Amino acid sequence: MAAAWAGFEADPATDAAEFRALIDALAAELPAGSPVAPFERACAWDSTGHSDNAVPLYRQALDLGLDGYRGRRAKIQLSSSLRNLGQPEEGVKLLSPELVGVSDELDDAVRATLALCLASLGREREGLSLVLGALAPHLPRYQRSMANYARLLVEPEA
Repeated sequence: MAAAWAGFEADPATDAAEFRALIDALAAELPAGSPVAPFERACAWDSTGHSDNAVPLYRQALDLGLDGYRGRRAKIQLSSSLRNLGQPEEGVKLLSPELVGVSDELDDAVRATLALCLASLGREREGLSLVLGALAPHLPRYQRSMANYARLLVEPEA
């Protein structure tokens, strides 16, 4: 699977249908009922511009118990796909609990995707607050200021 993805990402001219067929074949080698199979298929559909086909597969993977790192990726990618399909409110519901969940290298992706969903709902200040909060720790200076600005965007005015 990793080699298939590396090849796809390295060659922008890769034929989408052939790539999805390769992922389907590899996924078919997994044990029956494996949540990884629909997840990988969803990723292949999503990465080739077909969010509509990816959404049910992400849901299936999560329903089958996909958890951990892949489960978190599935939630991020499902939320992004839902937003692309005009359903950002579902993305907000799916990702909001991730803000208080286990912290890992996907935290910034959670915040960025949630910010996009919020912006699609007209809640740009909340989205900007999330993005600034995610960006602040990466800045060489102004970390405290940016974190405060992020907080003040969503705090009620006194």
